[in-house]
Amino acid sequence: QAQLVESGGGLVQTGGSLTLSCVVSGRPFNTSTMGWFRQTPGNERRFVAHIKPTGPYFWYDGSVRGRFTISRDNAKNTLYLRMDRLRPEDTAVYYCNSVIFSSPRGYIGQWFPWGQGTQVTVSS
Repeated sequence: QAQLVESGGGLVQTGGSLTLSCVVSGRPFNTSTMGWFRQTPGNERRFVAHIKPTGPYFWYDGSVRGRFTISRDNAKNTLYLRMDRLRPEDTAVYYCNSVIFSSPRGYIGQWFPWGQGTQVTVSS
């Protein structure tokens, strides 16, 4: 099974920055499109961004485009998400996963189990 370990979350003021990391094992990281999702209480996980095995090929949800930057280090099986100009609306638990597109749901994670996620809290 997949092992997905997210880290780097924390508390930050509005307008601040934070970088998340995701270490992957048990799956072919280097040949997989990887991405980030986020979830708030009572809601389903939502797609944030993805990046192809070899960049620069990526896509962002409109809510984060221009503020977040996704990247990866294939030598370390690690995915990153640099978040800038954070807003309270960005508060959520952030998860990483391999990403596929499935109509009509859109971008979804395909590996199980999901990791524990990392909490990002943006205060005003």
